This record gives sequence, structure tokens and C-alpha cells, in this order.
Amino acid sequence: MLTTFGFITPMTAGIVLVIALVIFGPGKLPELGKALGKGIKEFKDSSEGNTKTEDIKEVKEVKSEK
Repeated sequence: MLTTFGFITPMTAGIVLVIALVIFGPGKLPELGKALGKGIKEFKDSSEGNTKTEDIKEVKEVKSEK
């Protein structure tokens, strides 16, 4: 018996991946995956209130003042 996650079955996921491979090609898929992951991470961080980039900017400013 196949495990389903919501409405996405392994067969559906496979079909979507094959279609994406045909449309974008094997060279572009890693770039798309990386961009998608980065976007999800930034959205998650901003929704949780994490300000990692602001903290880094403050540290650089303090070091440059010395």
C-alpha cells in the first residue's frame, strides 16, 4: 500500500518531476530547486521573526567603527 501525503501520491510526484524535467531540462532543475529552497527558508525566517541578515549588518557596522 502506498503512503499518501495529503492528495500527493508518489505516482503524482513522479509525473510532476518528469514534466518539470521535460520543460526545464536537467541543467536548470538544480538551480530551480536551490532557488525554491532559499525562498522557502527566507519566508519561514521572516514569518518567525528571525532577522539574521540584520544581525550580520549590525556586526559589520560595529567592526568597521573600531
